[in-house]
Amino acid sequence: MQALSIAAAGLTAATARLDASAQRVARWSPASDVDLAREAVEQVSAKTAFKANAAVIRSADRMMGELLDILA
Repeated sequence: MQALSIAAAGLTAATARLDASAQRVARWSPASDVDLAREAVEQVSAKTAFKANAAVIRSADRMMGELLDILA
C-alpha cells in the first residue's frame, strides 16, 4: 500500500530532522552560531510531523482491517 510507504518515509525524515536538531543543540555554546529558539521550533515541527505520519499508518491499518473484514 502506497500510503504506508509514504508515511514510513515521513517517519524516517522526521526522525532525521529531530536527530540533526538535537545534535546542533548538543554542540551549543555561548560562542556558537546555534539558535536555540529555531532548534526548539524545529524539534516541535519534527515531533508534529512524526505524529501525523504515525496517524496515517494507524488509519491505513484500520482501513486495511475493515477491507479484509468486508472481503471475508
